Amino acid sequence: MRLSERLERVVSFVRPCASAADIGTDHALVPVELVRRGIVKKALAMDVRPGPLSRAKEQISRAGLSDQIEPRLSDGLAALKPQEAETVIIAGMGGELIIRILTEGRHMWDSVAQWVLSPHSEMFKVRGWLLENGFSIEKEDMVCEDGKYYVLMDVKRAEAEAGAETEAGEGTGAEAGLKTESPARDAEFVRLLYGDSLIRERNPVLAQYLKEEEQMLMEREASLRQSARGSLRAAERLKETETRLKWNREVQDEMQRDH
Repeated sequence: MRLSERLERVVSFVRPCASAADIGTDHALVPVELVRRGIVKKALAMDVRPGPLSRAKEQISRAGLSDQIEPRLSDGLAALKPQEAETVIIAGMGGELIIRILTEGRHMWDSVAQWVLSPHSEMFKVRGWLLENGFSIEKEDMVCEDGKYYVLMDVKRAEAEAGAETEAGEGTGAEAGLKTESPARDAEFVRLLYGDSLIRERNPVLAQYLKEEEQMLMEREASLRQSARGSLRAAERLKETETRLKWNREVQDEMQRDH
């Protein structure tokens, strides 16, 4: 079975362990490959909907791995018990949903050694939430597949820093990034927006993304300049776009420095 580049990268992030759980498993492609390649000994393929779980069961059966992979109906982490999984994978969904799953799965926080996360949107919210809730991002990577960009995160619970936890529904602070005019606050938000480790390691896919984003922002800026003269809303959007363009170029300059 050939995985997409994105799923291949997800599999590569999982460290060898006894057990893993894939949340929102769909066709169970990731658990099957983890067990087939000997990265994990057993796995849970979990999904909130019976339809995808039925497809997962078929995939597991075809792979001859029914004795090592258990399909389980679950809303996020609700049906997962502490010590059942050393690694938890949550990939292929929006950032807000990942935050909800993690918040409602608080009972699993301290028993899971590794979290592999791949939010499809709102990366800055996920990064901010993780840091404010006692998690540390060990590494990140980025892939481009079919013209779309995906971020992958290797996360662990930083027990020594745990304690300053936000309740579900509270803001992470990252959401105010575009509103602030504090240089320190801007710098913090930029690292949440683009990924500190991706910037420091000069990730080539992030560099490609930044170039494309810069072009998009320049086009938006030119369009808004025409309408900003007679519209307060357009003027506000123009200011936000100019700020994003400034941040984009600052990150590009940082990544190109000493090269």
